Amino acid sequence: MVPSEATAIRYEFNFPFCGKTGMTSKEMCLLLGATGVGKTLLLKRLQKFIVHGLDELGTPPSTLPTVGTNLTDLTVKKKKVTVRELGGCMGPIWPSYFKDCSSVIFMVDSANIAQISSSCIQLLSVLSAEPLSKASVLILFNKRDMPCTMSLIEIKSLFRMDDIVASATQPITTLEVSARSGEGLKEVMSWLESVTVK
Repeated sequence: MVPSEATAIRYEFNFPFCGKTGMTSKEMCLLLGATGVGKTLLLKRLQKFIVHGLDELGTPPSTLPTVGTNLTDLTVKKKKVTVRELGGCMGPIWPSYFKDCSSVIFMVDSANIAQISSSCIQLLSVLSAEPLSKASVLILFNKRDMPCTMSLIEIKSLFRMDDIVASATQPITTLEVSARSGEGLKEVMSWLESVTVK
């Protein structure tokens, strides 16, 4: 990441519960998903969308795999929402961060068929975690602009989304997005607005 972008994203390498962040748990949203699904790019595109709108997103910025966690502040209807992105390689310690949030965005690479089953297992683990039993959950099927992407019906069938939604305690929303093209960003912001503390 180039220095000029450092102000947009805060890097956090300390332990999850050390120090006071000055925010309540209700303002924290977790962004989860396997390595390479597009989490960092989504956050960068959302930041630009908030400032410039969909018509001026421009060329997608380059990103690097997240090591540790990133904290990104998004302004939603004059309220600040902090999104904590956890690197995909941190899957085993994701639960350490569950009690600090009230909403979860879970991203899936819908162009990577080989990753679907492992993503489904990760999602089920997240949904069954007690600290997240009341959290609002947004499942994003990313990379809809890729030519090898499965249809939404196919990917939902592989994920058994109907069964997952029926058995989950959380309210679950699913969206198709392309962090690269900007497709679905407006809907993601609408969801964030709906779960933001009033």
